[in-house]
Amino acid sequence: MSVQANTGLKIYELTELPYLKVHGRTTGELAPLTLFWTGSAVELNVRGSELWVEVESQYDMYESWISILINGVPVIRQMLTAGRYWVCVFRGMNADVVKNVRIVKDVQAMSGDPGCALQIHAVKSDGAFLPVQEKPYKIEFIGDSITSGEGAIGAKAEEDWIPMWFSAIHNYTFMTAEALNAEYRVISQSGWGVLTSWDNNPKGNIPEYYEQVCGLLTGERNDALGAGDQHDFGSWQPDVVVVNLGSNDGGAFQSPEWKDPDTGKVYKQRLNEDGTYHEEDLAVFEKAVEQFLFKLRKNNPAAHLVWAYGMLGFPMMPAIYRAVDAYTEGTGDRKVSIIQLPDTTEETVGARTHPGELSHRRTAEVLAEYVRGLIG
Repeated sequence: MSVQANTGLKIYELTELPYLKVHGRTTGELAPLTLFWTGSAVELNVRGSELWVEVESQYDMYESWISILINGVPVIRQMLTAGRYWVCVFRGMNADVVKNVRIVKDVQAMSGDPGCALQIHAVKSDGAFLPVQEKPYKIEFIGDSITSGEGAIGAKAEEDWIPMWFSAIHNYTFMTAEALNAEYRVISQSGWGVLTSWDNNPKGNIPEYYEQVCGLLTGERNDALGAGDQHDFGSWQPDVVVVNLGSNDGGAFQSPEWKDPDTGKVYKQRLNEDGTYHEEDLAVFEKAVEQFLFKLRKNNPAAHLVWAYGMLGFPMMPAIYRAVDAYTEGTGDRKVSIIQLPDTTEETVGARTHPGELSHRRTAEVLAEYVRGLIG
Protein backbone atom coordinates (compact mmCIF):
# COMPACT_ATOMS: atom_id res chain seq x y z
CA MET A 1 0.00 0.00 0.00
CA SER A 2 1.41 3.38 -0.98
CA VAL A 3 1.26 6.32 1.42
CA GLN A 4 -0.08 9.56 -0.01
CA ALA A 5 2.55 12.30 0.33
CA ASN A 6 1.44 15.65 1.70
CA THR A 7 2.13 18.05 -1.16
CA GLY A 8 1.27 21.05 0.99
CA LEU A 9 4.38 20.85 3.16
CA LYS A 10 6.57 23.94 3.15
CA ILE A 11 10.08 24.15 4.63
CA TYR A 12 10.90 27.00 7.01
CA GLU A 13 14.37 27.82 8.26
CA LEU A 14 14.23 28.75 11.93
CA THR A 15 15.05 32.35 11.03
CA GLU A 16 11.88 32.45 8.91
CA LEU A 17 9.54 31.42 11.72
CA PRO A 18 7.66 34.42 13.07
CA TYR A 19 6.76 32.81 16.40
CA LEU A 20 9.55 30.52 17.58
CA LYS A 21 10.16 30.14 21.30
CA VAL A 22 13.64 28.90 22.26
CA HIS A 23 14.16 27.45 25.74
CA GLY A 24 17.55 27.11 27.43
CA ARG A 25 20.81 28.99 27.18
CA THR A 26 21.98 29.46 23.60
CA THR A 27 24.25 31.80 21.68
CA GLY A 28 21.23 33.33 19.94
CA GLU A 29 22.29 31.75 16.64
CA LEU A 30 19.37 30.19 14.73
CA ALA A 31 21.08 29.02 11.54
CA PRO A 32 21.25 26.41 12.94
CA LEU A 33 20.15 26.45 16.59
CA THR A 34 22.38 24.48 18.98
CA LEU A 35 20.68 23.05 22.07
CA PHE A 36 23.34 22.70 24.77
CA TRP A 37 21.70 21.90 28.12
CA THR A 38 19.13 19.36 29.24
CA GLY A 39 15.59 20.71 29.02
CA SER A 40 16.57 23.08 26.20
CA ALA A 41 13.84 23.15 23.59
CA VAL A 42 12.02 24.81 20.74
CA GLU A 43 8.33 25.54 21.16
CA LEU A 44 5.78 26.27 18.44
CA ASN A 45 2.06 26.73 18.05
CA VAL A 46 1.01 25.15 14.77
CA ARG A 47 -2.34 25.12 13.01
CA GLY A 48 -1.93 22.34 10.47
CA SER A 49 -2.18 18.59 9.91
CA GLU A 50 1.52 17.75 9.74
CA LEU A 51 4.84 18.92 11.18
CA TRP A 52 8.43 17.74 10.76
CA VAL A 53 11.69 18.98 12.31
CA GLU A 54 15.14 18.80 10.72
CA VAL A 55 17.74 17.76 13.29
CA GLU A 56 21.48 17.23 13.16
CA SER A 57 23.04 14.93 15.74
CA GLN A 58 26.76 14.31 16.17
CA TYR A 59 28.67 12.37 18.80
CA ASP A 60 31.69 10.17 19.43
CA MET A 61 30.25 8.30 22.44
CA TYR A 62 26.97 9.68 23.78
CA GLU A 63 24.05 10.17 21.41
CA SER A 64 21.36 12.75 21.98
CA TRP A 65 17.75 11.93 22.84
CA ILE A 66 14.71 14.13 22.41
CA SER A 67 11.22 14.15 23.86
CA ILE A 68 8.36 15.72 21.91
CA LEU A 69 5.39 17.15 23.77
CA ILE A 70 2.10 17.97 22.08
CA ASN A 71 -0.25 20.14 24.12
CA GLY A 72 1.93 19.60 27.18
CA VAL A 73 1.93 15.80 27.02
CA PRO A 74 5.04 13.74 26.11
CA VAL A 75 4.10 11.61 23.08
CA ILE A 76 7.50 10.82 21.50
CA ARG A 77 10.88 9.94 23.00
CA GLN A 78 13.66 8.82 20.72
CA MET A 79 17.37 8.41 20.22
CA LEU A 80 18.90 10.62 17.56
CA THR A 81 21.45 8.62 15.62
CA ALA A 82 24.27 10.49 13.88
CA GLY A 83 23.45 12.60 10.85
CA ARG A 84 21.17 15.33 9.56
CA TYR A 85 17.61 14.28 8.78
CA TRP A 86 13.89 14.96 9.22
CA VAL A 87 11.87 13.67 12.18
CA CYS A 88 8.08 13.57 11.95
CA VAL A 89 6.47 15.32 14.91
CA PHE A 90 2.85 14.62 13.92
CA ARG A 91 0.79 13.89 10.82
CA GLY A 92 -2.88 13.37 10.02
CA MET A 93 -4.11 15.67 12.78
CA ASN A 94 -7.02 18.09 12.47
CA ALA A 95 -5.69 20.89 10.28
CA ASP A 96 -7.95 23.49 11.89
CA VAL A 97 -6.82 22.90 15.48
CA VAL A 98 -3.82 24.65 17.01
CA LYS A 99 -1.22 22.29 18.50
CA ASN A 100 1.37 23.45 21.05
CA VAL A 101 4.60 21.58 20.27
CA ARG A 102 7.77 21.40 22.35
CA ILE A 103 10.84 19.51 21.11
CA VAL A 104 13.08 18.97 24.13
CA LYS A 105 16.72 17.92 24.49
CA ASP A 106 16.40 15.02 26.94
CA VAL A 107 20.08 14.56 27.79
CA GLN A 108 22.57 16.77 29.60
CA ALA A 109 25.49 18.58 27.98
CA MET A 110 28.11 15.84 27.69
CA SER A 111 31.41 17.20 29.03
CA GLY A 112 32.96 13.79 28.45
CA ASP A 113 32.22 13.76 24.71
CA PRO A 114 33.72 16.69 22.75
CA GLY A 115 32.00 15.44 19.59
CA CYS A 116 28.46 15.53 21.00
CA ALA A 117 26.17 18.23 19.59
CA LEU A 118 22.45 18.59 18.85
CA GLN A 119 21.26 21.18 16.34
CA ILE A 120 17.92 22.09 14.80
CA HIS A 121 17.95 23.47 11.24
CA ALA A 122 14.37 23.83 10.04
CA VAL A 123 10.75 22.68 10.24
CA LYS A 124 8.23 21.82 7.56
CA SER A 125 4.48 21.95 7.79
CA ASP A 126 1.30 22.43 5.80
CA GLY A 127 0.01 24.87 8.40
CA ALA A 128 0.48 28.27 9.96
CA PHE A 129 2.50 29.29 13.01
CA LEU A 130 0.90 31.30 15.79
CA PRO A 131 2.31 33.18 18.81
CA VAL A 132 3.47 31.18 21.82
CA GLN A 133 2.06 32.53 25.06
CA GLU A 134 4.62 33.88 27.51
CA LYS A 135 4.60 32.39 31.00
CA PRO A 136 4.45 34.66 34.05
CA TYR A 137 7.56 33.32 35.84
CA LYS A 138 11.11 32.21 35.05
CA ILE A 139 13.10 29.65 37.07
CA GLU A 140 16.71 28.53 36.67
CA PHE A 141 17.77 25.16 38.10
CA ILE A 142 21.44 24.42 38.80
CA GLY A 143 22.56 20.94 39.77
CA ASP A 144 24.25 17.61 39.18
CA SER A 145 23.07 14.19 37.96
CA ILE A 146 19.80 14.55 39.88
CA THR A 147 18.98 17.77 38.03
CA SER A 148 20.14 16.18 34.76
CA GLY A 149 17.51 13.48 35.34
CA GLU A 150 20.02 10.64 35.42
CA GLY A 151 18.13 7.47 36.35
CA ALA A 152 14.77 9.23 36.25
CA ILE A 153 13.70 6.80 33.53
CA GLY A 154 14.46 3.09 33.23
CA ALA A 155 14.24 0.04 35.48
CA LYS A 156 15.86 -0.02 38.92
CA ALA A 157 18.16 -2.78 37.66
CA GLU A 158 19.80 -0.54 35.05
CA GLU A 159 23.43 0.26 35.83
CA ASP A 160 24.87 1.37 32.49
CA TRP A 161 25.93 5.02 32.28
CA ILE A 162 24.29 5.82 28.95
CA PRO A 163 22.09 8.66 27.63
CA MET A 164 19.04 6.37 27.53
CA TRP A 165 18.59 6.68 31.31
CA PHE A 166 18.51 10.49 31.36
CA SER A 167 15.24 12.41 31.18
CA ALA A 168 14.48 16.12 31.12
CA ILE A 169 10.74 15.39 31.41
CA HIS A 170 10.48 12.76 34.18
CA ASN A 171 12.38 15.32 36.20
CA TYR A 172 11.64 17.64 39.12
CA THR A 173 12.77 20.65 37.08
CA PHE A 174 10.12 20.12 34.40
CA MET A 175 7.48 19.12 36.97
CA THR A 176 8.12 22.13 39.21
CA ALA A 177 8.00 24.53 36.28
CA GLU A 178 4.76 22.98 35.03
CA ALA A 179 3.16 23.26 38.48
CA LEU A 180 4.08 26.96 38.63
CA ASN A 181 3.31 27.72 34.97
CA ALA A 182 6.89 28.92 34.66
CA GLU A 183 9.48 29.00 31.91
CA TYR A 184 12.66 27.28 33.06
CA ARG A 185 16.29 26.58 32.27
CA VAL A 186 18.70 23.95 33.58
CA ILE A 187 22.46 24.13 34.20
CA SER A 188 23.60 20.67 35.34
CA GLN A 189 26.28 18.03 35.05
CA SER A 190 26.43 14.50 36.45
CA GLY A 191 29.09 13.98 39.10
CA TRP A 192 29.86 17.68 39.56
CA GLY A 193 29.62 19.84 42.66
CA VAL A 194 30.16 23.31 44.09
CA LEU A 195 33.83 22.74 44.92
CA THR A 196 34.70 19.37 43.41
CA SER A 197 33.27 16.41 41.57
CA TRP A 198 32.45 13.13 43.33
CA ASP A 199 36.00 11.84 42.65
CA ASN A 200 37.79 14.92 44.12
CA ASN A 201 38.52 16.53 40.75
CA PRO A 202 38.42 20.30 41.43
CA LYS A 203 37.76 20.97 37.74
CA GLY A 204 34.32 19.37 38.12
CA ASN A 205 32.61 22.37 39.69
CA ILE A 206 29.62 24.20 38.23
CA PRO A 207 30.40 27.74 39.52
CA GLU A 208 33.55 28.01 37.39
CA TYR A 209 31.50 27.76 34.18
CA TYR A 210 28.29 29.44 35.28
CA GLU A 211 28.92 32.69 33.41
CA GLN A 212 29.49 30.96 30.06
CA VAL A 213 26.85 29.68 27.64
CA CYS A 214 27.95 26.07 28.24
CA GLY A 215 31.62 26.31 29.14
CA LEU A 216 31.99 22.81 30.56
CA LEU A 217 31.88 21.43 27.00
CA THR A 218 35.29 20.82 25.46
CA GLY A 219 36.79 20.46 22.01
CA GLU A 220 37.18 22.61 18.91
CA ARG A 221 33.65 21.93 17.66
CA ASN A 222 32.01 23.19 20.85
CA ASP A 223 34.31 26.20 20.86
CA ALA A 224 33.20 26.99 17.32
CA LEU A 225 29.54 26.63 18.32
CA GLY A 226 30.02 29.25 21.03
CA ALA A 227 29.80 27.03 24.12
CA GLY A 228 32.56 29.03 25.78
CA ASP A 229 31.05 32.44 24.99
CA GLN A 230 30.04 34.68 27.86
CA HIS A 231 26.35 34.29 28.61
CA ASP A 232 24.17 37.39 28.22
CA PHE A 233 22.37 37.46 31.56
CA GLY A 234 20.39 40.51 30.51
CA SER A 235 18.58 38.42 27.90
CA TRP A 236 16.82 36.24 30.49
CA GLN A 237 16.43 37.07 34.15
CA PRO A 238 14.93 34.41 36.44
CA ASP A 239 12.55 35.14 39.27
CA VAL A 240 14.00 32.20 41.20
CA VAL A 241 17.33 30.36 41.01
CA VAL A 242 17.23 26.87 42.55
CA VAL A 243 20.64 25.35 43.36
CA ASN A 244 20.62 21.60 44.00
CA LEU A 245 24.33 20.98 44.61
CA GLY A 246 26.30 19.31 47.39
CA SER A 247 25.68 15.59 46.85
CA ASN A 248 28.92 15.07 44.92
CA ASP A 249 30.91 17.30 47.26
CA GLY A 250 29.80 14.99 50.05
CA GLY A 251 30.71 11.96 47.97
CA ALA A 252 34.26 13.28 47.49
CA PHE A 253 34.95 12.71 51.19
CA GLN A 254 34.20 9.01 50.64
CA SER A 255 36.17 8.71 47.37
CA PRO A 256 39.89 8.13 46.67
CA GLU A 257 42.20 11.06 46.03
CA TRP A 258 42.43 12.60 42.56
CA LYS A 259 45.79 13.37 41.00
CA ASP A 260 46.02 16.06 38.34
CA PRO A 261 47.72 14.41 35.34
CA ASP A 262 49.18 17.75 34.23
CA THR A 263 50.60 19.06 37.49
CA GLY A 264 50.84 15.95 39.65
CA LYS A 265 48.99 17.75 42.45
CA VAL A 266 46.78 15.53 44.60
CA TYR A 267 43.30 16.56 45.75
CA LYS A 268 41.28 14.89 48.51
CA GLN A 269 38.40 15.87 50.77
CA ARG A 270 39.47 14.19 54.00
CA LEU A 271 37.69 12.30 56.74
CA ASN A 272 38.77 12.25 60.38
CA GLU A 273 39.57 8.93 62.05
CA ASP A 274 36.07 8.81 63.53
CA GLY A 275 34.49 9.21 60.07
CA THR A 276 33.51 12.87 60.45
CA TYR A 277 34.44 15.47 57.87
CA HIS A 278 37.81 17.20 58.25
CA GLU A 279 37.06 20.73 59.46
CA GLU A 280 39.54 22.46 57.13
CA ASP A 281 38.13 20.73 54.06
CA LEU A 282 34.57 21.41 55.17
CA ALA A 283 35.45 25.08 55.54
CA VAL A 284 36.75 25.15 51.95
CA PHE A 285 33.43 23.68 50.76
CA GLU A 286 31.49 26.29 52.74
CA LYS A 287 33.57 29.06 51.22
CA ALA A 288 32.78 27.69 47.74
CA VAL A 289 29.04 27.78 48.51
CA GLU A 290 29.33 31.35 49.79
CA GLN A 291 31.31 32.48 46.73
CA PHE A 292 28.81 30.88 44.37
CA LEU A 293 26.00 32.83 46.04
CA PHE A 294 27.96 36.04 45.37
CA LYS A 295 28.30 35.06 41.70
CA LEU A 296 24.60 34.16 41.43
CA ARG A 297 23.53 37.45 42.99
CA LYS A 298 25.84 39.47 40.73
CA ASN A 299 24.27 37.95 37.62
CA ASN A 300 20.67 37.65 38.89
CA PRO A 301 20.17 40.79 40.98
CA ALA A 302 16.43 40.44 41.62
CA ALA A 303 16.05 36.66 41.91
CA HIS A 304 15.20 34.62 44.96
CA LEU A 305 18.15 32.25 45.52
CA VAL A 306 17.05 28.88 46.91
CA TRP A 307 19.55 26.18 47.93
CA ALA A 308 17.63 22.90 47.61
CA TYR A 309 19.30 19.71 48.78
CA GLY A 310 18.54 16.25 50.11
CA MET A 311 17.25 13.90 47.38
CA LEU A 312 20.18 11.51 47.93
CA GLY A 313 20.70 12.09 51.63
CA PHE A 314 21.74 15.33 53.30
CA PRO A 315 25.13 14.95 55.06
CA MET A 316 26.29 18.37 53.82
CA MET A 317 23.23 20.23 55.11
CA PRO A 318 24.88 21.68 58.26
CA ALA A 319 27.75 23.04 56.15
CA ILE A 320 25.31 24.50 53.61
CA TYR A 321 23.41 26.23 56.41
CA ARG A 322 26.63 27.71 57.80
CA ALA A 323 27.69 28.94 54.35
CA VAL A 324 24.33 30.53 53.57
CA ASP A 325 24.24 32.14 57.01
CA ALA A 326 27.71 33.57 56.48
CA TYR A 327 26.64 35.00 53.11
CA THR A 328 23.41 36.57 54.41
CA GLU A 329 25.09 38.01 57.51
CA GLY A 330 27.88 39.48 55.43
CA THR A 331 25.67 40.98 52.73
CA GLY A 332 22.28 41.58 54.34
CA ASP A 333 20.78 39.76 51.32
CA ARG A 334 17.42 38.43 52.54
CA LYS A 335 16.32 36.81 49.27
CA VAL A 336 18.33 33.66 49.98
CA SER A 337 16.94 30.54 51.62
CA ILE A 338 17.38 26.77 52.03
CA ILE A 339 14.94 23.92 51.59
CA GLN A 340 15.57 20.27 52.43
CA LEU A 341 14.14 18.06 49.68
CA PRO A 342 12.51 14.66 50.29
CA ASP A 343 15.07 11.85 50.40
CA THR A 344 14.80 9.08 47.82
CA THR A 345 13.49 5.79 49.24
CA GLU A 346 13.38 2.17 48.12
CA GLU A 347 9.94 2.92 46.66
CA THR A 348 10.99 6.05 44.77
CA VAL A 349 14.48 5.11 43.54
CA GLY A 350 15.05 4.81 39.80
CA ALA A 351 17.79 3.53 37.53
CA ARG A 352 21.45 3.69 38.56
CA THR A 353 20.46 4.11 42.25
CA HIS A 354 19.36 7.66 41.41
CA PRO A 355 16.00 9.29 42.12
CA GLY A 356 13.26 7.80 39.96
CA GLU A 357 10.21 9.55 38.57
CA LEU A 358 8.31 9.12 41.86
CA SER A 359 11.14 10.80 43.77
CA HIS A 360 11.24 13.65 41.25
CA ARG A 361 7.48 14.06 41.52
CA ARG A 362 7.57 14.17 45.31
CA THR A 363 10.35 16.77 45.21
CA ALA A 364 8.49 18.85 42.63
CA GLU A 365 5.40 18.98 44.85
CA VAL A 366 7.42 20.20 47.83
CA LEU A 367 9.55 22.62 45.82
CA ALA A 368 6.66 24.09 43.84
CA GLU A 369 4.76 24.83 47.04
CA TYR A 370 7.84 26.49 48.53
CA VAL A 371 8.59 28.60 45.45
CA ARG A 372 4.93 29.58 45.17
CA GLY A 373 5.30 31.19 48.58
CA LEU A 374 8.22 33.27 47.29
CA ILE A 375 6.70 34.52 44.05
CA GLY A 376 2.98 34.43 44.84
